[in-house]
Amino acid sequence: MKKLKITLVKSTNGCLEKQKKTVEALGLKKIRSTTLKDDNAAIRGMIFVVKHLVTVEEVEA
Repeated sequence: MKKLKITLVKSTNGCLEKQKKTVEALGLKKIRSTTLKDDNAAIRGMIFVVKHLVTVEEVEA
């Protein structure tokens, strides 16, 4: 199954509350923190909301 490596590259200061909560729900706390998530529609939707704050890489797991 494919996984997504999501890295926070920009601060959430000045962002909407929805975007801050989405970053938190993805498991990201500080800049350059990284998390691995399963590749599914829900996670892709969350990434779309904060696409300007994160980078995403596909990883084979």
